[in-house]
Amino acid sequence: MSLETVLYPYIEPFVQHSLQVDQTHTLHLEECGNPNGIPMLFVHGGPGGGYGPTHRRFFNPERYRIILFDQRGCGKSTPHACLTNNTTAHLIEDIEKIRRHLNIEKWVLFGGSWGSTLSLLYAEAYPERVLGLVLRGIFLCRDEDVKWFYQQGADRFFPDFWQEFIDPVAEEKRHDMIGAYYELLTSEDEVARMRAAEAWSVWEGRTSTLQPDEDIVSHFGSPYHALAMARIECHYFKNHAFIEPNQILENTAPIEHIPTKIIHGHYDMVCPVNQAYELAEKLPKAELTICHYAGHSAMELEIAKQLVLATDELLNQVD
Repeated sequence: MSLETVLYPYIEPFVQHSLQVDQTHTLHLEECGNPNGIPMLFVHGGPGGGYGPTHRRFFNPERYRIILFDQRGCGKSTPHACLTNNTTAHLIEDIEKIRRHLNIEKWVLFGGSWGSTLSLLYAEAYPERVLGLVLRGIFLCRDEDVKWFYQQGADRFFPDFWQEFIDPVAEEKRHDMIGAYYELLTSEDEVARMRAAEAWSVWEGRTSTLQPDEDIVSHFGSPYHALAMARIECHYFKNHAFIEPNQILENTAPIEHIPTKIIHGHYDMVCPVNQAYELAEKLPKAELTICHYAGHSAMELEIAKQLVLATDELLNQVD
């Protein structure tokens, strides 16, 4: 079994859209699959990660109307790596603007990592618009969850990769890695900015899989991707993701009835598995699947298999 056999075949979009959501930002979005199928929104990670062609392949193209979009500042959305008017509240409202633009009454949301964060926040804000949720690599985006990966926690498992992550930061500033990186990533010094972006993004790419995956690391380290991801992630995490402490878990009541599939890697070092258990405890009807031979990435075989199974099973629950 391989990733190629687990995922649906490659497909091309049947339409692409440019949606101007304010005076600064224009979003790129596409639709593929069945125009009359069940609407399914792919919510990518990061924030700032963007989507790619492989992300179309988690869904049955004969049954789903698959919608993918690049969030503010990343992918094909413009302006690139822009932090102006780029907050969680803006992204939640962007999703709602996409829904209205496409004349969709209700839809399923599919999100991993930050995509799970944003999907949950949207669902809590607009529960009447959500048919179901497929969530991977749960990220509750609390200060403790961010500190685990960027200050103290994951560094103990990857001391060699951690050293390369902290290298761009002056030693006296390493007590606050988010703050120090924010200075670098918003600096006028382009060389320092690009070096920091690559180090930030490669740290995430290297730690996202249980087994080393050079293709993923190479993608994360590519300059265009790295600059948007590093700047936008750091901007969000410096500002506590623009949400209240523990906001997701304290506001689950409106979504308890929504069919929810949670898939999480047992060895996820980016978003440790406790977050999936904590969410599942608040959503008694949710189905939690732990992948015991996987880390964080949706491209790991066991996780990809469970994600496709989840989207297939959901067809019978929301159709």
